[in-house]
Amino acid sequence: MVTHLTEEISPSVWYGWGDPARAKPLAPGALEFLRRTLGLASVAATHPPVDLSEVRVGPAALSDAVLAELRAVTGPEHVAIDATERILHSGGKSTPDLLRRRAGDALNAPDAVVFPGNAEEVRKILALCVARKLAVVTFGGGTSVVGGVEPLRGRFDGVITLDMRRMNRLLHLDPLSRTASFEAGIRGPAIEAALAPHGLTLGHFPQSHQEATLGGYVATRSSGQASTGYGRSDELVKSAHLETPMGPFDAGSPAPGTAAGPKLLDVVVGSEGTLGVITSATLKVTTAPADKVYGAWSFPSFAAGAEAMRLLRHHGVRGDMPHVCRLSDTDETASTVKLGGWKTGALSRYLSARGQKTPALALFVWEGDSGEIRARRRRSARILRRAGGVPLGPLPGKSWEHGRFSGPYLRDELLTRGVYVETLETAATWSRLEESYDSVRQAILDALGEHGAAAYVQTHISHVYPDGASLYFTFLAGLEADGLAQNARVKEAASRAIVAAGATITHHHSVGTDHAPYLSAEIGDLGVKVLTAIKNTLDPEGIMNPGKLIPTNPSLPTTSLLN
Repeated sequence: MVTHLTEEISPSVWYGWGDPARAKPLAPGALEFLRRTLGLASVAATHPPVDLSEVRVGPAALSDAVLAELRAVTGPEHVAIDATERILHSGGKSTPDLLRRRAGDALNAPDAVVFPGNAEEVRKILALCVARKLAVVTFGGGTSVVGGVEPLRGRFDGVITLDMRRMNRLLHLDPLSRTASFEAGIRGPAIEAALAPHGLTLGHFPQSHQEATLGGYVATRSSGQASTGYGRSDELVKSAHLETPMGPFDAGSPAPGTAAGPKLLDVVVGSEGTLGVITSATLKVTTAPADKVYGAWSFPSFAAGAEAMRLLRHHGVRGDMPHVCRLSDTDETASTVKLGGWKTGALSRYLSARGQKTPALALFVWEGDSGEIRARRRRSARILRRAGGVPLGPLPGKSWEHGRFSGPYLRDELLTRGVYVETLETAATWSRLEESYDSVRQAILDALGEHGAAAYVQTHISHVYPDGASLYFTFLAGLEADGLAQNARVKEAASRAIVAAGATITHHHSVGTDHAPYLSAEIGDLGVKVLTAIKNTLDPEGIMNPGKLIPTNPSLPTTSLLN
């Protein structure tokens, strides 16, 4: 069974996130709230991106002979060297990526963008790049926020980007075993569209869902917003096919369980394009939910809300856990209320009368059969109420779901208005969660305020495990004259605080270039040597995504997760 999908790729702006037609401007009241909170003189649109024609692109380094060889593999129409395609593939969607492009800097653009149509073409391209000493960067939706698709040349004569969009087919569906095989270039919405006629879903909905691809999910070990219910991408993947410079590599097993040695699938999952090109994968799918029910609860503090999440996971009936569990700290709750146009006076009086003057908002979504999920919600409500929660009804949860993929668009407008905004995330055990939250938050505030600027940091939990939870930080300040230096300062301070707290350096954004210096503190120097040995086996010339994942410097002198 092979299904060819006529997937419609949404237009994507070169200076921001996704399709600009989906963006919604902030209301005047929300802008004024940000101006006052950040101490800005104005939030007028004073920092627009340059015109596309003004973006600087370096000269392409590929010879006519190399271009002819690439075109012979894919067909001439599938090799692009025009400035627009090179700019679109000059990086991902991190704030530094966007700051550079908005300022007209795409000097690191790849020398060519190649669109392979099948695994055999990928194999031939990799062999050509080994012979011609060219670096290779695999590009799915281009949504990396940690430098994961930056086209670094390293020591090579040039660099090409492999855009996987043509490889977007459903290859096989086994509804009895509930597995589905897809090519790696298929995007999130197309996955769901292919499964929907069969009453199935993958259930993987990261915030990048509309743009990100299956290959990106696997390569970055991503988590979706409903992963508490459906599982992370690494829990969903059964097998994957990787084209490497040394040849094809199949990892994983069709069997439901195996004791046949170490799980080599984990060599591919999370490999971030450094070992080869993921061309297809087989994943677990599940019955699409017949219904959803929503719940919103307020807690007297972030710590109280986190404890409620823990109790829900530890003491709830197995299977009662909501598919979506999201807890905002008091700062994120305040901004949600202010920016969302809630009736703040009535809500404040309602919660104050119940002893909650600085509330933390929790949102839940249960999915499944109508009667069953309502029973799960009722049982969960008893635990949440005993933990100090105050019910707020279903509307906040429905509102969140309606705008669940719109957050990244907001950054484009904020950057245009001179507001620096960035995110980072981690996860910690329950015993270390509060310490990690406090120390990382303070490190961000201190770094942002280093030049005397006002700053705002908000945090939420979005994934709940038996032994801990994630922490997702969003932080804002006035954009400094050197925004790249500002970002580097904050990311370094936060990363050091994360490692010192014994938390993970990345929960779902992957490693890329941003987190590579800190990986050895998490997996140890010997662990880095193991990764290096695997790369040397599959990619002995080192052409695959240079500079990502594997650190080149010794361990930082900080507390390790292994301690």
